[in-house]
Amino acid sequence: MIGKFATSKAGHDKTKLYVIIKEDSEYVYLVDGDLKTLDKPKKKSKKHIQIINRVDEIIQNKLETKAIIYNEDIKRAIKLYWR
Repeated sequence: MIGKFATSKAGHDKTKLYVIIKEDSEYVYLVDGDLKTLDKPKKKSKKHIQIINRVDEIIQNKLETKAIIYNEDIKRAIKLYWR
């Protein structure tokens, strides 16, 4: 799931688009590059998110090559998704 887009199913951030940056057994950690940065991701239960089965190419390449991902990469990916 790491690198995929996700939205929250309910709450004040319902329409917000995030990128999954980390995952454990019960939770995912979401970033948007702006308010929720790579330093302070949003911890969200897996049952409370809707996964969008799409990964940005640049983020996918950086994950595969283990390159550093920056907040600007996340912001760019989200902006391109909404086009």
